[in-house]
Amino acid sequence: MLTLTLFRHAKSSWDISGLDDSERPLNARGTAAAPLMGHFLRRQGLKPDLVLCSTSVRTRQTFELATSGWEPEPKTKFEKALYLAEPIGLMERVRKTPSTVKHLMIIGHNPGLQVLGLELIGEGDPALIAALSEKLPTAGVLVITFDAKSWKDVAPRKGHLLHFATPKLLAVA
Repeated sequence: MLTLTLFRHAKSSWDISGLDDSERPLNARGTAAAPLMGHFLRRQGLKPDLVLCSTSVRTRQTFELATSGWEPEPKTKFEKALYLAEPIGLMERVRKTPSTVKHLMIIGHNPGLQVLGLELIGEGDPALIAALSEKLPTAGVLVITFDAKSWKDVAPRKGHLLHFATPKLLAVA
């Protein structure tokens, strides 16, 4: 069994004019949402073996806030290719993951994460799939499991949507 967690970066700030998109930091809402989502993942027992994180400031800050206090800290790679990556590039990266990694997390950007997630999901709660189809909001997390031993075997519509969580949904719960 393999588990893939796709985590969209938390809400970023547009307050600093002239700042390159990759340099935009989290705003106050994002700074509050990232640890909330990290806490959700810990409560669910969903600690990844490997985190692949885009090199943008907002994804790095999301990672730091969400994983603060995780012991031991998961192995992490910051990869420029994940910045605004298209679904096909994300899928290629997933398939290159060693089979020793049983739980992979990618912290990145939309629309790539949402499209990839929807392509991979073959089954799961129809209401959650419908909600994901409408929007993967900032700090949104989806967890997909695969009945596979190697990441090379991960394919469209072969995954089971285990969780789809957002800061707004968790605030209501």
